[in-house]
Amino acid sequence: MPERSKVDRSGFVAGRFGEFPVRWSEQLARFPRSPFGPSEEELRANLAGEASADAALSLHADELAAEPGEDSPEIPRDLTAAAFFDVDNTMVQGASIVHFARGLAARKYFKTSDLVDVAWKQVKFRVTGKENSSDMASGKEKALSFIAGRPTAELTALGEEIYDEIIADKIWPGTRALAQMHLDAGQQVWLVTATPVELAQVIAKRLGLTGALGTVAESVDGRFTGRLVGDILHGLGKAHAVRTLAVREGLNLKRCTAYSDSHNDVPMLSLVGTAVAINPDSDLREVAKNRGWEIRDFRTGRKAAKIGVPTALALGAAGGAVAAAVTRKRG
Repeated sequence: MPERSKVDRSGFVAGRFGEFPVRWSEQLARFPRSPFGPSEEELRANLAGEASADAALSLHADELAAEPGEDSPEIPRDLTAAAFFDVDNTMVQGASIVHFARGLAARKYFKTSDLVDVAWKQVKFRVTGKENSSDMASGKEKALSFIAGRPTAELTALGEEIYDEIIADKIWPGTRALAQMHLDAGQQVWLVTATPVELAQVIAKRLGLTGALGTVAESVDGRFTGRLVGDILHGLGKAHAVRTLAVREGLNLKRCTAYSDSHNDVPMLSLVGTAVAINPDSDLREVAKNRGWEIRDFRTGRKAAKIGVPTALALGAAGGAVAAAVTRKRG
C-alpha cells in the first residue's frame, strides 16, 4: 500500500485520509465549548465518520487502480442508490474482530490469556446478540497496543490470510444474497463496521462489494501510531460515515438501504429510505416492528418475518430509475 501520511509541524497528520489531529484530546481542548454544542463523544464520532469515509473511498480507488475492470459489458449503474451492511452478526456470524484475533493468536501474536478473554467476549456476543461497551473499550486498548508501530500493509496481509482461513466459512448466505441483489441492480454496496478499515476492506474485496467503512487507526509514514482518528466507528459514527460518503458519492439516502442486527445501529438505519433488521437483537426487533422495518432472521430455519416494504420491492422500484448506459466501475 502507498504511504498514507506525514506529520507536519502543527501536530496534524496530513495525508490521503485528510488532515487529522495527531493527539485528538490535545486538539479538542483548544476548541471553545458551548453547553449547547456537540459533546466530546459526538465530536469523536463525527471525526471517526469523516475519516472512515475518506479511507473507504481512497482504498476503493486503490482497488480499482490495481485491478481494472474487464472488457465485458457492465451492469447499468444506478448512481444514486446504495446498500450499507453492518458486518458482525449481520454479514458475518459472530464478531469479525474476534475471528481475526483467533487467527493472530494462532500466529503467536497474542498470549493465550488474551485469546481466552476474546473467546469469552465472543460467547457473550453470540448468546446475547448485543455489543458491550466495556468489552469494546477493552478490545480497543488491546488492538491499539497490538498495531502500534506495525506497518499498515502487514495488517492487510494478515487480514487476507485470516479471512480465507476462518471468516470465509462464516458469511451468512442469506445476507450475502441480499448484497448480491443490490450489486445486480447496479448499486454500490458498502460494509459499515467498527472493525479496522483495512480488515473490513479485505472482507468487502473477498465478497466482491464496493468497499468498506471501518474504524481508522492513525498512521504515520506507513506505520500505525497506536491511536485512533476520532474513535471506534460505532453508533453515531457509523451514521456520520454513511452520510459523509453519500454526499461525496452523490447518493440519495432516501433511495438507499441499510442492514444491521444491532440496536446500536438505529442512527444508521434511520438515515436511509429502507431499513432492514438482520438477525436482530431484541431491542432492534422491537424498533423494527414499531417503525415497520423489514425483519430477516437467518439464525434459524423458520421463514423470516416480512414487516414493512420488502427489500426486493424497494429494489424493483429503484430499478426503474437506473441509467441505461453508465460506465462507472464497481469495486
